[in-house]
Amino acid sequence: MPETQPSAEAPPMGRRERKKAATRQAIADAALRLFLERGYDDVGIREIADAADVSTTTLFKHFPVKEALVFDEEADQEALLLAAVHDRPQGRSIPAALREHALRYRMAATGSDARFTAFFELIDATPALRDYVQAMWLRHTEALAHAIAEECGLPEDDPGCTALAHFALEAPRAARGHDDPRRAVERAFDLLEHGWQPDPPKRTRPGGR
Repeated sequence: MPETQPSAEAPPMGRRERKKAATRQAIADAALRLFLERGYDDVGIREIADAADVSTTTLFKHFPVKEALVFDEEADQEALLLAAVHDRPQGRSIPAALREHALRYRMAATGSDARFTAFFELIDATPALRDYVQAMWLRHTEALAHAIAEECGLPEDDPGCTALAHFALEAPRAARGHDDPRRAVERAFDLLEHGWQPDPPKRTRPGGR
């Protein structure tokens, strides 16, 4: 996927690790290019391997399923998600910090960078990718719940922290197919931060009520 945020600074890699990372990146780049050109369902694994000049065995060592080729930065995304909680400015609530993180990720699709627009259009047009990305985000629930609990001084298995983590990760789904995706995400996080408050009615009901 296109990089949405700078990755956290990491220690220098050795030669072997650099080679593996370069191979992984070449595979992911080839896959995304072919998917954007022809559509996800019309590109085969062997074609991707050939485009990246690797064997299919090597491809599957880096990406166990086809959907994972589109989301090659999952570990980095979890690190950024946890950093949104741990490194939030003083006085900012955890739901507010997670709202900002979600908007930064999702709103990349509505920015001026055509790569992000094409990337999110690919996901929205492909049921297998839509399901995978949602399952991918929810895999971070436990780690996010532990980070929230740590910040709040609560046991790591606190059910409230688990619920907040789960619903925060589900919230961006509200933007799918919505005319105003930013507003949809903001409304979802308003619910997490303030509880249920219906939007003011846009028009008067029949009878003036």
